[in-house]
Amino acid sequence: MVIIPAIDLQGGQCVRLRQGRADESTVYSADPVAMARRWQDEGAERLHVVDLDGAFQGRPAHLKVIERIAAALTIPVEVGGGLRTDDDVHAMLETGVACAIIGTRAFADPESLAGSVARFGKKLAVGIDARDGFVQVKGWVETTSMRAVDLARKADALGVSLLIVTDTATDGMMQGTNVAAVAEICRAVRCRVIASGGVTSPEDVRRLNALQCDNLYGAIVGKALYEGTTTLAAMQEK
Repeated sequence: MVIIPAIDLQGGQCVRLRQGRADESTVYSADPVAMARRWQDEGAERLHVVDLDGAFQGRPAHLKVIERIAAALTIPVEVGGGLRTDDDVHAMLETGVACAIIGTRAFADPESLAGSVARFGKKLAVGIDARDGFVQVKGWVETTSMRAVDLARKADALGVSLLIVTDTATDGMMQGTNVAAVAEICRAVRCRVIASGGVTSPEDVRRLNALQCDNLYGAIVGKALYEGTTTLAAMQEK
């Protein structure tokens, strides 16, 4: 698995939220570009960026910052948050990132996915955020009645090549990841899956690897790196 550091953008700064709550944020850096360079210098093979303001507002809010991050790195950058239209996706990809992630739109209008996949191909990913197995949307503010595994199957059937699956109950809690939820989705689809939410220690990585799901491509790590409870090198150890 690829270990993917996360940068969450709020007000132009690098922050982390607790369970995705905008009112429970901690600022870790006023210079997201420098933070991105740090993770690349420490050996990251990929970077995950979330435009938090975009997610809450429903439109991209940090295009200029993201463009500077993409220009500063040689590794692929994936970005989600507020990408509700194909024009939003196009604008994000124009910043130079490798992959744009749609979330709320995939739930609200899944049938449009086929057209988006045809247009953007492997540069389009779907983010599935879930609590207790049910999809959450609009920056995790609303919980729907759709099961995450059902949305995953639909996205897979429509040709999506990558899913980013986040368990929102464990995100930012530093208490471990929901391995069972990751396993359920990996085994339900053929496309690649990146696990997110509560990936806190090398033991979490070992537990994910122990699933032996060939399509489990990576794991996103956030707060544990920023709090210094682990290091990227430790998380990457086989």
